[in-house]
Amino acid sequence: KLENMEGRKMKNQKGGLIVEPIIQKGGLKTMPFIIANETFEKVATYGLLANMIIYLITGYNMDSATGANVLFIWSAVSNFTPILGAFLSDSYLGRFRVIALGSVASFLGGTLLWLTTVLPEAKPTQNGEQATSAQLSMLFGAFALMSIGAGGIRPCSLAFGADQLDKEDNSAENARVLQTFFNLYYASVGVSIMISVTAFVYIQDKFGFKVGFGIPAALIFLAAVFFLVGSPLYVKVKANKSLFTGFIQTAVVAFKNKHLAFPPNNTDGWYHHRKGSKFVSPTDKLRWLNKACIIRNPDTYAYGNCEEQRSKVWDETETVNEVDLSKSKELPLIVSV
Repeated sequence: KLENMEGRKMKNQKGGLIVEPIIQKGGLKTMPFIIANETFEKVATYGLLANMIIYLITGYNMDSATGANVLFIWSAVSNFTPILGAFLSDSYLGRFRVIALGSVASFLGGTLLWLTTVLPEAKPTQNGEQATSAQLSMLFGAFALMSIGAGGIRPCSLAFGADQLDKEDNSAENARVLQTFFNLYYASVGVSIMISVTAFVYIQDKFGFKVGFGIPAALIFLAAVFFLVGSPLYVKVKANKSLFTGFIQTAVVAFKNKHLAFPPNNTDGWYHHRKGSKFVSPTDKLRWLNKACIIRNPDTYAYGNCEEQRSKVWDETETVNEVDLSKSKELPLIVSV
């Protein structure tokens, strides 16, 4: 069967056409890569956090209050960055890219933190000596990279896994598979946290922070490798335009067109429309936004229904549908947030 497929490929190459076997993407075969990535990230992060106060006090000669403040800020940033990660994945980069970038950032942060235990110049050498700015920069840089990694992995892993199993038929079988994935996902999170606050605390106390921080760094590396190895199998949903971006774009275009006069009533041809759509006028609510879809040069447009010409001035004109969407959905959601 493989020989026939290869022979057909060579024949098509001579004819100017290349036919390659289609790889079916998504499905349960992608779950080990996604769950392993999330599990290793959780084990490493919580394993580092459990004993970190002791490392700051003994390794950097911080008092308990200062160390607690550092950990509080690190935890707060790690809980905030997932909001930014979710925004970037949904609006610009897509979930796969955000998780991949987060995995790389986590690995760099874990490695940098491990290096603080290996390099003598990375910490104060004498008891009671205060850490230098360079030493603190290395430590805080490791924390920052790990927070960035958490912001990329945590908000996207579950949704990315659902993308692999989500089908349009909405059948009972598909719902059962999704439920199984959710159960396995949350079970893996619980087990990883339990392991991190028990086994890793013991390892750090028994063998020191070189080993105790080296193992989490290795796990983060494995998490990134597992996730990237499965890349050819993933369903990668493209990002959509953010509701924030959509409304801001409408407001900016309306401001740029502030000098334009509103057309007379019942003259919907002066407004830009999506190709093939029915000619309608925008709603009267928030009327100032309607200037975003007024055509600047009506003579160069076929009654506002020319996508080719619009692409050249996309920053000057929006469609009636886009303006009404900003009024009815995007603005209320932004206000509610």
